[in-house]
Amino acid sequence: QVRLVESGGGSVQAGGSLTLACTDSPTTGMRRTMGWFRQEPGKEREGVATIITDGSSTYAESVKGRFTISVDNVKNILYLQMNSLKLEDTAMYFCAAAGGVRTFCSGGVCSASLKESDFDYWGQGTQVTVSS
Repeated sequence: QVRLVESGGGSVQAGGSLTLACTDSPTTGMRRTMGWFRQEPGKEREGVATIITDGSSTYAESVKGRFTISVDNVKNILYLQMNSLKLEDTAMYFCAAAGGVRTFCSGGVCSASLKESDFDYWGQGTQVTVSS
């Protein structure tokens, strides 16, 4: 049974930074896809950043250059470093994991999927609030 637990959310002023962490239990040792999604009240959940555990990552256009996803495969922790936070980054952030490699391919280049339906396991979420 995969259990994902997020931490690191909180309140921050615009322009500030936060780092989210997601612990993953148990260890499967298999190459797979993990990611961060977010959801605002009344809106659909959207992909923020995803990573295949051997390095390939994908970012939503709205966070490129500001957010960095990484994974510690020894400690089984997924991170999301969020810099230059904007008011529109306010949302509940969810950690997600897929039971294998999930990719999308375009023009012969394949990257980690940002598609919600490709992910099998979800955390409970951690709130990020950005204020002016």
